[in-house]
Amino acid sequence: MRTYEVLFILSPQVPEEEANALITEFRTVGEGTGATLKTEEAWGRRRLAYPIHKFNEGNYHLFVFESEGSLAELDRRMKNSDRILRHLIVRTDLDLKRADKLAKKNPKKERVRPAPAFAAAEPVQAEAPVAVDETV
Repeated sequence: MRTYEVLFILSPQVPEEEANALITEFRTVGEGTGATLKTEEAWGRRRLAYPIHKFNEGNYHLFVFESEGSLAELDRRMKNSDRILRHLIVRTDLDLKRADKLAKKNPKKERVRPAPAFAAAEPVQAEAPVAVDETV
């Protein structure tokens, strides 16, 4: 099973009803390709890192799909929609596999740190100044 994260930014000028219709449409397109929706998060209106089409804010939305195939149709529809400022589809199951493999290979061990060398030694005291006789 492949896991995909789909993040898209809607234009801030899109009315709430139209935004809900677009989100529902993208969800059904994703599920129409045989994917199952694991999670859906509405991040709300956030400031953009840089202006896109003279907008400084956008409405962020995240889907997490599990699928055997690709989400090419969803990607095509998001590219053709003028209401979407940016979108990104990332396959994350490979990263999760790598992380699990590394965790099995190198399990965290409880390690006891040795005490620092300067903490074990006795404190050094400064010697008393030596008087020099200058009567020569």
